[in-house]
Amino acid sequence: MDTYDYVIVGAGSAGCVVAARLSEDPDVRVLLLEAGPSDEDPLIHLPLGFGSLFKSEFDWDDASEPEARLNGRRIPLSHGRVLGGSSSTNAMMYVRGNPADFDGWADLGLDGWGYADVLPYFLRSEDNDRFKDAFHGRGGPLGVSDSRAMTPCIDVMIEAGHAAGLPLNDDCNGARQEGIGRLQSTTRDGQRCSAAVAFLRPAMARPNLEVVTDATALGILFEGTRASGIVYERFGVRTEVRATREVVLSGGAYGTPQLLLLSGIGPAEELQALGIAVREDLPVGRNLQDHCMLPLTFFAAGGTLESAGTPQDVERYEREQRGPLASNVGEAGAFAHTRSGLPAPDLQLSIAPVMVHEDLLGPAFASAVSMSPTVVKPESRGSVTLRAARAKVKPRIRHRYLEAEEDRRTMAEGVRLVLGIAEQAAFRALTTGVHNGPASDSDADVAAFIAQGAHTVWHPVGTCAMGAVVDAELRVLGVDGLRVVDASVMPSIPRANTNAASILVGEKGADLIRGRSRIEQVPASATHTHVRLTPAGTPE
Repeated sequence: MDTYDYVIVGAGSAGCVVAARLSEDPDVRVLLLEAGPSDEDPLIHLPLGFGSLFKSEFDWDDASEPEARLNGRRIPLSHGRVLGGSSSTNAMMYVRGNPADFDGWADLGLDGWGYADVLPYFLRSEDNDRFKDAFHGRGGPLGVSDSRAMTPCIDVMIEAGHAAGLPLNDDCNGARQEGIGRLQSTTRDGQRCSAAVAFLRPAMARPNLEVVTDATALGILFEGTRASGIVYERFGVRTEVRATREVVLSGGAYGTPQLLLLSGIGPAEELQALGIAVREDLPVGRNLQDHCMLPLTFFAAGGTLESAGTPQDVERYEREQRGPLASNVGEAGAFAHTRSGLPAPDLQLSIAPVMVHEDLLGPAFASAVSMSPTVVKPESRGSVTLRAARAKVKPRIRHRYLEAEEDRRTMAEGVRLVLGIAEQAAFRALTTGVHNGPASDSDADVAAFIAQGAHTVWHPVGTCAMGAVVDAELRVLGVDGLRVVDASVMPSIPRANTNAASILVGEKGADLIRGRSRIEQVPASATHTHVRLTPAGTPE
């Protein structure tokens, strides 16, 4: 049996970071296992190519159970099955979250996870091509850049949003999250900068790091109460590997709970029903959270990505890595409160120069634009459970989108916000009619439109939450030598696209494994305008 100091399962956003950081120590041996293939396909690295990755060999291509509040539809749940995980297949939007998100984690008693604690990790990762201030980093592994596409209709939609009452904001990761503006993306020099590109590829030259692709983890090995290794299958051959220090699970909010459950760590009654011996009774797979979005699309007179990919576009991209092929589609966004009294925004708008639907990109049969309200701080909770005691059987995923009345209210207000933006002069000059929207702004028509069209933004978190399944140092409760370092440890979902926060978890998780509880605090100049709540829920 091959022996390593650390065995990491999952080369996604967090796993790539952990492997790179741990292998900085030449005295340790690190093995990184990834179920999917390598990330060499050119479409992975071409920003506009990501729409072609859905339902491909790079996608786990899961689906939810029928969603009661979404007319019983099964929602496609794409997530990356490739080096880099979803950071190799996503829309690359770089949005960290609101300080209130991380302060909320700290208020749960999770020491070291408040905003002042985590901002230094964001700064350490980042290599920002424009901002140089207390909120941004330069020289880190992760490229963060302005759009090299600058699709013209985006500026028109921002103008319309501002006219509808949204403040302008060119940096939602800066002093204020609220407002509308262009977003930066995880790109460098016009190409995707995934966690694999940023962190893993440079580290793979190290002799103490071994990366094995096409390796499906089947279970965790134990010696008494200690996790001692992993059994995995590759091309039909089963292999066992030993970890002398720790096993680290980074399979994401679906994959990590599945592996824990298969290994006897989870709700006892659920495991016993499948004939799995219970090793530790923990609420693994519960507390599933995701962002629910609803695209409203409008035919546009021009200035969109409808005809992207012409010979001229290809020639320009090959020459200077600019133009339509450099677009990450989600070029702009907004954060807003749907009512007063909230500590931070409850609504996000994703603004795109294309049609959007549940498989992400619609057919380019017409020039169109989309504005998609998203419930960014949902109250609804779902679960991940096993269908069978076999690793190659897809888990049962119940998101229960919009089950909470508060979430339905936020989504309805988001639809009305978009309808208000669509009435602005700038937007009316851009568009030629509605492609997909409610029949009217009445409660009944808006509710029907939501039930028929809402779907995921592919941001699952929370299934191995800190304080319930792992402690604040990401160690699985009741088990030695086993940690979870991925989005599943987030006790509540950030108000943001979750890739940046997943990389943060990887950065901090690697330090915790190395015995470093925290790095330097943020400078005093990095203050953020938000209302922080005390544990009792009253403003400070």
